[in-house]
Amino acid sequence: MATISSSRSRLFALVRMPFSMSSSQHRSTPRCYCSQQSITSIEDDKNGDKELDRFVKSKASAKTKRAKAMARLINSKPWSSELESSLSSLSPSLSKTAVLQTLRLIRTPSKAFQFFNWVHEMGFSHTDQSYFMMLEILGRDRKLNVARNLLFSMEKRSNGMVKLEDRFFNSLIRNYGRAGLFQESIKLFTTMKSLGVSPSVVTFNSILTILLRRGRTNMAKDMYDEMLRTYGVTPDTYTFNILIRGFCKNSMVDEGFQFFKLMSRFSCEPDVITYNTLVDGLCRVGKVRIAHNVVKGMSKKSMDLNPNVVTYTALIRGYCMKQEIDEALVLLEEMNSQGLKPNIITYNTLIKGLCEAQNLEKIKEILEGMTEVGGFTPDTCTFNTIIHAHCSAGNLDEALNVFEKMSELQVQPDSATYSVLIRSLCQIGDYSRAEKLFGELSEKKILLCDVGCKPLVAAYNPMFEYLCGNGKTNKAEIVFRQLMKRGRQDPPSYKTLIMGHCREGTYEAGYELLVWMLRRDFVPDFEIYESLIGGFLQKGRPLLAQQTLEKMLKSSHLPKTSTFHSILAELIEKGCARESSSFIMLMLERKIRQNINLSTDCIRLLLDRGLRDKAFQIVGMIYENGYSVKIEELVGFLCQSRKLLEARDMFLFSLDKHQNIDTNTCNTLIVGLCKMKKLSEAFGLYYELVEKGVHQQLTCLYDLKTALDAGGRSDQAEFVSKRMSGQGHLDKPGSKSRPKQLLGTRGHKNRMESLHGMSASSIGTP
Repeated sequence: MATISSSRSRLFALVRMPFSMSSSQHRSTPRCYCSQQSITSIEDDKNGDKELDRFVKSKASAKTKRAKAMARLINSKPWSSELESSLSSLSPSLSKTAVLQTLRLIRTPSKAFQFFNWVHEMGFSHTDQSYFMMLEILGRDRKLNVARNLLFSMEKRSNGMVKLEDRFFNSLIRNYGRAGLFQESIKLFTTMKSLGVSPSVVTFNSILTILLRRGRTNMAKDMYDEMLRTYGVTPDTYTFNILIRGFCKNSMVDEGFQFFKLMSRFSCEPDVITYNTLVDGLCRVGKVRIAHNVVKGMSKKSMDLNPNVVTYTALIRGYCMKQEIDEALVLLEEMNSQGLKPNIITYNTLIKGLCEAQNLEKIKEILEGMTEVGGFTPDTCTFNTIIHAHCSAGNLDEALNVFEKMSELQVQPDSATYSVLIRSLCQIGDYSRAEKLFGELSEKKILLCDVGCKPLVAAYNPMFEYLCGNGKTNKAEIVFRQLMKRGRQDPPSYKTLIMGHCREGTYEAGYELLVWMLRRDFVPDFEIYESLIGGFLQKGRPLLAQQTLEKMLKSSHLPKTSTFHSILAELIEKGCARESSSFIMLMLERKIRQNINLSTDCIRLLLDRGLRDKAFQIVGMIYENGYSVKIEELVGFLCQSRKLLEARDMFLFSLDKHQNIDTNTCNTLIVGLCKMKKLSEAFGLYYELVEKGVHQQLTCLYDLKTALDAGGRSDQAEFVSKRMSGQGHLDKPGSKSRPKQLLGTRGHKNRMESLHGMSASSIGTP
């Protein structure tokens, strides 16, 4: 008893503090440091729990020895073939009830899934109950991709015995919502409908909860209309409680009242949760007197409707927010007089108000109630409130002293405890002590504890900025990822960490965060994209630079033209032929100015890799968009590479585009074709030059004539001979004196059509 008394005396000393807060500081006190009681108790977890309980309890009233033995074995050993052998001998034939009970008793979700798959391989036919339970286990462990794959493989795995139902989708939708993956919840809801699975009222309740938590009130209204008009689903009391609570929490109390009035139309009677929701909503917008009147009218509505502890706590909070502490204390007395025992949240709410009002004597009076049997016992939130009050008053040493007393009194600090201390230390530039607390927070994984206040990412931003600015981004990211696992999001924090990785040269880690950011429907800014792209180019990673730029475009940012050119140059340098051509197509689509040297280099790379069709396709697109390439350089490259047919096609294309080609290149090409016995192609190329009037400077005519004579093409040889001697002239197409087989069977018209269209199937065909 002496020890208890000593502990209490130390606690009372904590309230002997010199408050010097201004009224503005009172109002700015974050409410997260005092856990608020759930007003409606509409929690998604309960939906899954109730279904699981119903499935298991309907089969057996108690856990069987067999299930206990198997679960004990699985929990104590790593999964292995030896463990599987032990399980087989322990339970040669498994019942449905035993499988369900074992799944519930396995402590590690990954082992539960291994057990689930193992019994399936052993010939056990899973039921809809076991599939649902496995979905819940995976979802709550944030193994959402695994859960999704299980959902869509369910019918196949069960040979059609288990059909897709709304409750399976409901489970995954709820868990996507818990993880903060708002878009994934909506996508799954859409997929569910496309597969012909009709959503139930539970489905709509889950979606409405997720939407309203994100503040998507307009989408929630549309979803409510779809629920009624498209699917004819009748809302229940839970539906209206969700809607009322959601709109009230988004400062839309009038809309909340409209839904309250609609309840009678669907024979839904408001319950105490409904009233508590309205009272809380009114108090949030400062209408505490109206809320008090609503409470007074509850019993008049129904004999079964009476305010409870939650109701009074909401009112007390409302009066404390308005600095009307006397009214709050009157309500506390009223509760006691009616036999309603204030709970820990009621007391913490009042202590928070008293701290802001600097009423130290009343705080001590409440704390002294600990001496009474069944009296108030301070918890983490109590300490958080006092710590926050010290921090707001600038008494950091006192706040840290209270923090140390928590461990003495065996009260565990939570995320709010650390966040207020870390942020306050950062504000005064004491990063050394702040970093020490930050490391303790990370090591103990306090952010992953699903108790206490939900952590706020913004509270850790000052520490993130300090660490990322001092080469310790990885340390910051450990805590940041813990926050993400709790479903907490903050776009500025993403940028801080990504830019930190860029400064430290760990661009791949920054890119991974960029992908996470986009998955959560956040839009990275221009600086993030430019930094990552520049880093990847510096590291010689053009493919990642290209992927980043494509995401940048989808985020409605337009990179500089020089950025496009830098990526293309690096892709070509690394020999990424297909990626280079795709990138040029993207540039043309986005109307980005082409660089003739880079375009030429890309075509050369495609031709070098044997991607002839793609090369000619890109050349055609470049010219169609008003740009050009160095054709002569490409023809020369093809000749050197002994790809004379491709060189001939490129040459003909240049003639069609009225580009000049060096005469020596023409001579080399024609002679090369003759040596390859491609006489039709050689003569066809010469004839095109004659038609264009650019054949006079050629020195290869003797070689061409000789080859044609040797190949039995006397008419064509004679045509060349006349031009050699300067006799005759080129007849117009269609005249009787035109050689019969100058261009083979296709003729000049077909060849020119194929060149204009750049069809890979026609270009180069003799």
